[in-house]
Amino acid sequence: MYLGRVVGCVWATVKNPEMVGQRMLLIQPLTPELQSTGKRLICLDCTGAGTGEIIYYVRGKEASFPFLPAEPPTDATVVGIVDSIHLKRPVPAPPASRNPLQKKGKKC
Repeated sequence: MYLGRVVGCVWATVKNPEMVGQRMLLIQPLTPELQSTGKRLICLDCTGAGTGEIIYYVRGKEASFPFLPAEPPTDATVVGIVDSIHLKRPVPAPPASRNPLQKKGKKC
């Protein structure tokens, strides 16, 4: 699964008959730190996600599974809306220890 942000919707007047009634969204892929990465892509949507929401999506054959028994010809599908992200932040280095013989404000 991959993280992304919904940046828009796609309308098509003509599309494959198996895709009739399916929403298509424009997605910007994201890193776990929520930085944009890669090119935007079009995904089918099975969640009802809206513009600006952080989502996760799948690619490949699994992208058609949410629509079973129909199998629309899709390579990417939004399968979840992200409520929150918790990142483990690096622990800051401890401050440099002072030489006990060194007086405050003076260098050795």
